[in-house]
Amino acid sequence: MLSEVDLCHLRRAIHLAKTARERGNHPFGALLVGARGEVLAEAENSVVTDQDCTAHAELNLVRLVSRRYDIDTLAGSTLFSSTEPCAMCAGAIHWSGIGRVVYALSEEHLYQLTGNDPADRPLKLPCREVFARCARSIETVGPALEAEAEQVHRGFWRPSASFADAVIPG
Repeated sequence: MLSEVDLCHLRRAIHLAKTARERGNHPFGALLVGARGEVLAEAENSVVTDQDCTAHAELNLVRLVSRRYDIDTLAGSTLFSSTEPCAMCAGAIHWSGIGRVVYALSEEHLYQLTGNDPADRPLKLPCREVFARCARSIETVGPALEAEAEQVHRGFWRPSASFADAVIPG
């Protein structure tokens, strides 16, 4: 069950996805919230601007917080993501020690929106399946607020477009 505070953090992740899109990146955002409800860090997708195929919002966030916080802090924290973490990001979340993940848009819904856009290159492996193989438990909540999260993706993904064409002008 999500609290009103959780929903506010999830909406912030969606806003970060919008900001990433405005900067010419893929529309994904994430933030980490500590056990006392304090925002520890925020990150956006920067795949295009960093020219790094691994620069997903969640992975950027994990890189940042792993340098700043100890394992106990991370274990008591929640990662909020605008979209369900991919398999790569789920692995990073596991290795970081983060204890809880809440996401808005499901992987399945995302792939319905992206169609066969070559910029997407899907690896269809839900985060729950990755987390089920982990040596520790990671609480996973989602999808939630899918209709809101979907909006930031509308008009971004274009089937048959080249990777370079996926960047949205303006």
